[in-house]
Amino acid sequence: MRRIAPFLLLLPLVSVGGCSDNNGLPNATLENVVDTVTIGSLVGTPISTPSGFFIGGAGVGAVRTDSSVSFEFAYNIEPGGRRVFLPRATLGLTTTTAEPGVQLRPETFDEITKARSNGYVTDSAVAVELGQRFLVRSRVICTTLGVPLYAKIEILQFADSTVTFQVLADRNCGYKGLEPGLPTE
Repeated sequence: MRRIAPFLLLLPLVSVGGCSDNNGLPNATLENVVDTVTIGSLVGTPISTPSGFFIGGAGVGAVRTDSSVSFEFAYNIEPGGRRVFLPRATLGLTTTTAEPGVQLRPETFDEITKARSNGYVTDSAVAVELGQRFLVRSRVICTTLGVPLYAKIEILQFADSTVTFQVLADRNCGYKGLEPGLPTE
């Protein structure tokens, strides 16, 4: 019994040390910054107009949907004038892992500090209005961990056939922090 006692005293130290490394993730290296992105409607704009929104390790931004499937959602204006985000699955672009999607949020842009894992609309059009805020989940980009990336957006303006929004994306694999600077969670 005496040989076990010193070992038991070390257990709390081992437990504390194991919890301080953010679940074994490497330190975040990409700072979260607020940016502005404008994309055009799938219908009613030239084919060369970017209509998709992309989150990736190299950055975030607009992407042409005619030349790439690397986007989380596309923007469109329906025949009745309703403005919508179309997650990839609504366009017939499905994955074998977590589908990219959007989630309407009631908080202000600044109050959204961490992404949620679930609750994203992935398979239907999502109506968008001026001032609304959304969480965005990417397709699985971090293939070594098998996880998506996350962002938050706020609709700033509609002009003709475009939408402009502010965005803050956490491009560090395994992290969900949505505040400016290096994420810690």
